[in-house]
Amino acid sequence: MFNDIGALEVVTLVVLAVLVFGPDKLPKVIQDITRTIRKIREFSDSAKADIRSELGPEFKDFDFEDLNPKTFIRKQLDNEELGLKEIRSGFDLKKEMAELTDAVHGSESSSSSSSTAGAESGGSSGGTIDMTKKKLELEERPPYDMDAT
Repeated sequence: MFNDIGALEVVTLVVLAVLVFGPDKLPKVIQDITRTIRKIREFSDSAKADIRSELGPEFKDFDFEDLNPKTFIRKQLDNEELGLKEIRSGFDLKKEMAELTDAVHGSESSSSSSSTAGAESGGSSGGTIDMTKKKLELEERPPYDMDAT
């Protein structure tokens, strides 16, 4: 549960607890906290038992950890009935991304060369639309439309 807490954080929490509660009240606070945690665990265990009994014998092997999305996906990927391993092995993401990158870079270089050729031939670029916008100066503001807001 607290795998990512280091020694420095634990020492900081202990010093902070001593400063906030004082050395006299600290043992009582620790007992109250442990008692509360124990009651919460008992409550959750009884709730799990009630849910299992209500679900019936069909779900006797039901585990509440399966409701965690990571666990669910991991179990479904390991499931042979769905055939996901064949799909995953047939799909090479790196190869697909490389092909897509090559296609994009190839079309960019050809479109930039055609737009420069069109600009040199008199300005009409044969269906190529210039998408550059005029930059607004600092003093110039766009028109304000009251109905649009």
